[in-house]
Amino acid sequence: MDMSSVHRESLSDQVARLLLERIQAGEWEVGQKLPGETTLGPQLGVGRSTVREAIRQLCGQGVLLTRQGAGVFLHAVNPAEDWDALVTRTNITSILEARIAIECEAAALAAERHTHEDMLAIRAALKLRDADRITIEVRVDSDTALHRSIVVASHNEVLTELFDTFAARSRDAMILMLKLNNEPGTEHDQFTHQAIVEAIATRDAGAASELSRTHLVALRDGVTHHQNGTPS
Repeated sequence: MDMSSVHRESLSDQVARLLLERIQAGEWEVGQKLPGETTLGPQLGVGRSTVREAIRQLCGQGVLLTRQGAGVFLHAVNPAEDWDALVTRTNITSILEARIAIECEAAALAAERHTHEDMLAIRAALKLRDADRITIEVRVDSDTALHRSIVVASHNEVLTELFDTFAARSRDAMILMLKLNNEPGTEHDQFTHQAIVEAIATRDAGAASELSRTHLVALRDGVTHHQNGTPS
């Protein structure tokens, strides 16, 4: 048995516990950026690779979030329980399937029926969604606001009522979905939403519906892959 590898593994576990203790003691607030590896390493008496592995563990537990080019941020004080995460992923799949049914039709109707005022509201929501990427919670709320503005532009009161009821019940699940992916938002994701908005603006109902479906199906499949233990 390679004792050095066992030692490294146990050391990273220990560092992860120490970091979690500092987090739970209130050293950092949710949404705050943690010090870099070169700062944490000397504080904890370990090398950068050990700190990196400890951070990876806490990211996997939903405590930390790594944003490429920005650093590591605190997203939850307590680790998510694996069983709870599995159950919630199952719920997310059902939620996304229902979103497909509601939002694809709403996008097509919005393309056909939107007014000038509707498009102003949609574009304002799109701009706000692009700006609000600091925390996953804010990201979900700004994303919901954009999708709601599209549903409202369908001028179908039943779809709007369904969306409102649905959004309120699904918020926590959508937040967890993004935490599982360790991603509050990407440029590609924003571009996808821009394409949906442009299809609506040009009154291309087919493209608006299909782009919405492709986006939501990709989210659903990503959750399914996580649930099955397959990287997405």
